[in-house]
Amino acid sequence: MSGNPIEVAVRVQGLSKNFGTVQAVRNVNFSVSPGDIFGLVGPDGAGKTTIMRMLAGVLSPDAGSIAVDGVDVSANPEQAKLRLSYMPQRFGLYEDLTVAENIFFYGELFSVPRTERIARSKELLEAAGLQAFRRRLAGQLSGGMKQKLGLICALIHTPQVLLLDEPTTGVDPVSRRDFWAILYDLRERGVAIVLSTAYMDEAERCTRLALLHTGEIRLCDTPARIKEAMPGTLLAISSAHPRFLREIIAGKPGVLGTLLMGDRIHVRVDDPARRIPELQILLADQGVGIADIVRAEPGIEDVFVALLGQGNKS
Repeated sequence: MSGNPIEVAVRVQGLSKNFGTVQAVRNVNFSVSPGDIFGLVGPDGAGKTTIMRMLAGVLSPDAGSIAVDGVDVSANPEQAKLRLSYMPQRFGLYEDLTVAENIFFYGELFSVPRTERIARSKELLEAAGLQAFRRRLAGQLSGGMKQKLGLICALIHTPQVLLLDEPTTGVDPVSRRDFWAILYDLRERGVAIVLSTAYMDEAERCTRLALLHTGEIRLCDTPARIKEAMPGTLLAISSAHPRFLREIIAGKPGVLGTLLMGDRIHVRVDDPARRIPELQILLADQGVGIADIVRAEPGIEDVFVALLGQGNKS
């Protein structure tokens, strides 16, 4: 960690990137403070990985600037890399080396002193629950263990900024829980974390979010404030036939959008006091058995779908 506290660990201004005729990232702006967990949330093709690669200095932007701990990533990429650590979707573990040997290699790569490396390695292995597996070949680890080992290697030099590109994709629930426990500990230590995810439950765990669509940030705020920005009021309706239920309700007066959620649907309406009785009459006339119609707290997925104008799609 740097000796002097900083107010902004990452500052992104006017960031854009094109691939041929495709504009992958369009005029993206955000800042991340020490102790923030900043989430880039969006579907495939939203621009998450492209932004991550530019933050890491792996990809050059066509326009805009990125500063990490006050260092311009484009002008001084080597200085910036000393302050950050980047864990891409496919982290470069050496499967023919053991867990301990992989950590040793990355410690050497970042010139971490031996005493510090040993102490840091022990601390991280215990936090990740991998101490008992330190002599196991990386290639023999489960997917979740590989991701946790990748995180350990990314943290061995104690960066001020940690970049994680969809770090828990395909990881089992227990490993995801352990992974997030490590991130919360890093947050307490003042590390600025930028992560991309397609998991909406993970988005809820971030301190701040940027909702991305087709390379643009549609909304950037805390999860609570983002949910407050959702137009309309959310209702939850349970049914044995949720798809049929959605077909009946979608497009009716006052219905702003619908979203399938397992054995229920979320319905956004303009005026719940008026629309709930109307929906009850409608469903009764159609002979649809329902458990209840209740107001519901919107999730990030509800907001995202509403903001993208895709309210009548599953």
